[in-house]
Amino acid sequence: MISRRELLRGLAATAVATAAGSGAACSGGTREQLRLAAGEEGGFFWEFAQLTAAAAERADLGVTIVPLRTAGSVDNLAALASGEAELALSLADAAVTAMDAAAVTAMDTAAVSAIDAAADFTAIGKVYENYMQLAVRADSEIKDTSRLAGARISLGARGSGAELTAERILEVLGLGRPGDVTRLHLSMTDAGHALREGSVDAVLWAGGVPTPSFANLGIALRLLDLSAELDLLRQRFGPRYESVLIPPGTYGSQTPVATIGLANLLLAGRTVTDKAAGALVEVLIDHASELVPDQATGSQFLDRQSLIVTAGVPLHPGAAAAYRRHHG
Repeated sequence: MISRRELLRGLAATAVATAAGSGAACSGGTREQLRLAAGEEGGFFWEFAQLTAAAAERADLGVTIVPLRTAGSVDNLAALASGEAELALSLADAAVTAMDAAAVTAMDTAAVSAIDAAADFTAIGKVYENYMQLAVRADSEIKDTSRLAGARISLGARGSGAELTAERILEVLGLGRPGDVTRLHLSMTDAGHALREGSVDAVLWAGGVPTPSFANLGIALRLLDLSAELDLLRQRFGPRYESVLIPPGTYGSQTPVATIGLANLLLAGRTVTDKAAGALVEVLIDHASELVPDQATGSQFLDRQSLIVTAGVPLHPGAAAAYRRHHG
């Protein structure tokens, strides 16, 4: 059986070869190719990565972005650490955990096992907010988080940032011990199908609003309020978790639902040049309107002020210089 690391390496080689074959020259010479470890198809990461790659090509600033399909944040950080990608998208809590291996608790270990070592990376910017979403079928007897004990819950694919955050949410709910719930690790597409078919009781994922994998199931969902868990998360794991509201009409629900928001960061590995990092900032600022995924309701952070708020991850020197040029 092929490992995730071997699969990622093969996808990277294929993607780079495809980009090279399509011609990677711009008017000013050869483009710098940057592989962007993104996420699974149908997710916010993947859609944003594709839009960013297309905008960079149109901007003609000397960089070509090659998006790579992955399981999500933890896989992406592993790709940066190994050199299999030059750029990565990551939830802020996964990125901060990767920066400080000493901060990894026993509870986190399984979720971050794909990271072989503390990754050497910097931030290009904070690009948008992910929403943690906990959903059950509308006809479920699970009305709130107090009734989750014993439930079958999908926590996201192995290697996703959602898995790490979901485990932390279970811990503050008092459901962190083995056997408190039945954990499953499904992709968003598979989790949506399983929820529709009744083979899981609940799904917890990170994504935009609405997330296509759950918006098109043909059934009404009930989103569970996670606001009571916010303060406990911040006390236990730091201030990077935020209060956000999922608007009415999402997934068939007629009322707004309070949940937990988590910034998503665009990260750069150690080989990304100052010129390339600066070009990426120009794309994020000057082409912001082209980088809004369909599932971005209320979650876009592409403005000059918020781009530099990177949850304690230091800015790439080339990115910092570009922001200074814009901010003065």
